[in-house]
Amino acid sequence: MAVSNRKRIGKIVAALLSGAAAYVFVVASPVVVYAQANDAAATTPGTKVKVPEGSKLVLSSNELIYNKDTQIVTASGAVQINYGGYRMVSQRVEYNQKTGRMTATGNVELITPDGNRMYGDHMDVTDNFSDGFVDALRLEMPDNTRLAAEKGERVGGTQMILTKGVYTACLPCSAVGRAPLWQVKAQRVVQDGKTHTVTLHHARMELFGQPIAYVPWMQVPDNTVKRKSGFLFPSFGINENLGFSASVPYYYVISPSMDATVTGTYYTSQGFLLQGEVRNRFENGTHTLRFAGIDQSNPNQFNSGTTDSKQTTRGFVASKGDFKINPRWAFGWDAMLQSDNDFARTYNLTGFNQSTHTNQAYLTGIGKRNYFDARAYYFDVQNAATDPDLSAVTAEKQQSIVYPVIDYHYVAPESVEGGELSATVNFTNLSRDTASTLSPADFNNRFLGLSGTDTRLTTEVQWQRTFTTDEGLQLTPLLAARGDAFGLGMDSPSSQGLSYTGSFDDNSTATRGMLTAGLEAKYPILVSTSNSTHVFEPIAQIYARPNEQLAGELPNEDAQSFVFDATNLFDRDKFSGYDRVEGGTRANLGIRYTGSFDSGYKLQSIAGQSYQVAGMNSFASPDLAGTGAESGLETRSSDYVGMVGVTTPQGISLSTSYRLDEQDLSYKRGDTAVSYSNPDFQSSLVYTHIAAQPNYGFLENQDEIQGSAKYKFKDYWSIFGTVSYDLNNDEITREGVGLSYEDECTIFTLAFLSRKDSTNETASDWSIGARITFRTLGDINLGDTQNTTF
Repeated sequence: MAVSNRKRIGKIVAALLSGAAAYVFVVASPVVVYAQANDAAATTPGTKVKVPEGSKLVLSSNELIYNKDTQIVTASGAVQINYGGYRMVSQRVEYNQKTGRMTATGNVELITPDGNRMYGDHMDVTDNFSDGFVDALRLEMPDNTRLAAEKGERVGGTQMILTKGVYTACLPCSAVGRAPLWQVKAQRVVQDGKTHTVTLHHARMELFGQPIAYVPWMQVPDNTVKRKSGFLFPSFGINENLGFSASVPYYYVISPSMDATVTGTYYTSQGFLLQGEVRNRFENGTHTLRFAGIDQSNPNQFNSGTTDSKQTTRGFVASKGDFKINPRWAFGWDAMLQSDNDFARTYNLTGFNQSTHTNQAYLTGIGKRNYFDARAYYFDVQNAATDPDLSAVTAEKQQSIVYPVIDYHYVAPESVEGGELSATVNFTNLSRDTASTLSPADFNNRFLGLSGTDTRLTTEVQWQRTFTTDEGLQLTPLLAARGDAFGLGMDSPSSQGLSYTGSFDDNSTATRGMLTAGLEAKYPILVSTSNSTHVFEPIAQIYARPNEQLAGELPNEDAQSFVFDATNLFDRDKFSGYDRVEGGTRANLGIRYTGSFDSGYKLQSIAGQSYQVAGMNSFASPDLAGTGAESGLETRSSDYVGMVGVTTPQGISLSTSYRLDEQDLSYKRGDTAVSYSNPDFQSSLVYTHIAAQPNYGFLENQDEIQGSAKYKFKDYWSIFGTVSYDLNNDEITREGVGLSYEDECTIFTLAFLSRKDSTNETASDWSIGARITFRTLGDINLGDTQNTTF
C-alpha cells in the first residue's frame, strides 16, 4: 500500500475512533444534574479528538486489498487498528477514497485512550466525521456506566442523534440475571455541538422495570458546560412538628465566579420556607451567603411554652468566608444571625443546626517550625427550653464572648545543648454578660463563668533532650519556665449572692509564674516467641516545681473540661487549659504493653498511677468551676487508671478504659466497648459508667448502654438499628431503626429516629428520613436524613 494511503487511512481511522468519543460524549449528557459543575468535562472526549503528533498507524488483518479501479481499501479477517492511543477491532474495514467514507462491519469495537468502549454491528462515517451512523450502538464507560441505542447518527458535523437510547449505571442484564434496577430511556436524544445542549424527546425513568417518571421534552446542558441555570432534584420529608415537606431548589449562574441556589420548601403544618445560598469564588478564596425565612402558619403545633411556639415570623442570615493571603497565611469568618434562639435548629438548616453554633473569625499562619492562630468567638445557643430560668436567651448570655484568643508556637531550628527548645504563647481576652453558676443542694457552688471581662497572657519556654543508654534505657530531662499576666475585671462570686469556699482575687491585675524540672525514664523490653511479639515499656516521670500561685483565686474559663484517664496519665500539666497550671512535685508511674500474635490476635494496654510527692496538690485546691474535685487526682495517691484493647481475627474487638478508687478499687469511671464485624453483620455495644459526683450536681451514678447493629439479610438488603438506654432511670433515651438497599448503582435508605432529652426541649421528638441515590444522576431526599444518621 502506498505511504499516502497509510496516512489517509490513519486520518480516517482517527476520525472513526473519535466517533466513539463523540458518542460517549452524548452518553454523559443526559445524566448531568442540570446546573451542577462537572470538573470531568475537561477530560471527557468531545467531538474533536486530538491525536498526538507523530502517532503511527498499526493495522493488522488476515487480508488487505487495494482496488485501484474502485479506489477502495479493504481489510478483512480479525482487523485490528491502533492509532494515537485509539484501538479498533472489527471483522471488516473498508475505505472508499472516492466517496471519502469508511465503514466497519461485524462486531465492531472501539476503545478510546480514556477507556471508553463502543460496540456496534455496523459503522459508517465520512473522512472528516461530519456525517455518519452506527447501528446497534452500545457504549461502556470506565465508571461502569452504559448506553445503548438502536442507531447513532452524526449530522452536519454539529449534531449527534441517538434513536431509542437507554442509559444506566447498573450492571448489564447478563451480569445480574435481571433488568437493571434503574434506567433512563428516550425515543430520541439530540446533542447540539453549537448550543452545547442535549435534548431528550419522550424521556422516562424506569425503576425495577416500571416507569416512575415521564417527560415529553427536556433540554439539559451537555457535559462541556460546567454550570447552567436550572432546577435541581427535589426533596421530601416528614417531621413531627413541621409536617410533610417538599423542597424544590433552583440553581442560577450569576457570573463565571458567582452562582446561587434558591430553595422553596412547603411544610404542611407551618407553611412556606424560602432559603437561599449565594456563592462567590475569588482568586484567593471563597465567600458564601445564606439566608432563610418563614411565616409560621401553626406555631401551636410545637410544644407549649417553647420558643418555637411563641414565634410567627422567623428567619436567619449567615456569612462564611475563607481566604488565602499567601501560601502560609489565611483568614476567614463564619457568622450567623437569626430572629430567635432556635430557628436554624428547628428547620434543620444544614451547617447551622447544632445545639450551639460557633461564630468565629480567624487569622492563621503556618511555618516550617512555628504556627500562629488568632480567633474571635461568639456562641449561639439554640434551645427551645420552656423554663424561663433556663431559657436559651439566658444561656446565650452566659456564654463568653472571646475577642480574641491568640496561640503561637515556635520550635528552634537548631538544637540547643543537644535538645529541642520551644516556646508557646497564649493570649485570651473575653467578656460575659451574665454569670453561669451551678448550686448543687448541700454542696459547694460552682461558678462556670463570672460576669465581666478577663484578660490573660501566657508565655512558656521548654527544653528537652532524650538520651538512650547502651542497655536501651531512654532518659528525657526537661526544663520549663512559664509566666502569666492577668487583667481582672470579673465580678466576684459574692456579687452573685453565692458563697465560695476559696478566696477570690479582687485586684485589677495579677501575675503568676511556674518553673519545672522534670525527668522521664522509659525502658522498652522486647520479648519474642515462636508465634508472637511483645513489648513491655515501664515509664516513670517526676516533675519538680513550686506550688501553684493564686490557686482557685482567678477565673477559670478554659481549664474546666478535665477527665483523668490513661490518655493523660503522663502529661506534664494535666489541666486542659491555661487558666490553671499544675504545681507541686508530682510523679507518674505506669507501664505500656503491646502484643502481636501470628494467629492475628493483637493486645494493647496501659495502666498506672500518679503521686503528689511534695507541695500543694493543685487538684485538691479550691476552684471556681470545681475542676479537680472528684477527679481522681485530688488525693496524694491518685486513682488507678488504665486501658485494655483486644482485637481478634474473627472480627471481634474489645476495649475498656477505667478509673478505680485508689483505696477500695471501686469503679469510678470508664467505658467498655465490644464490637463484631463480618461481611454480613456488624454490631457494637458500649457501656458507660460515671460514679456519683455530688460536687458537680450528680447525686447518683450515671450508667448508659448504647448499642447498634446492621445485618445484611439478603444480597444488597440490610436492616440496622440503634438504641441508648439509661440504666439508672430505666428508660430509652434514643432509638432508631432503618432499612437500606445498596448495589453498584443505587443506594436507598429509610430510617426512623426517636430521641428524648430531659435537659433540652427540642422542636421535634421523632423524625423519618429517606434518601435514594442514583449513581451519576444524584440524590433524592425523602426526609430528614441528617437527623436519622446512626
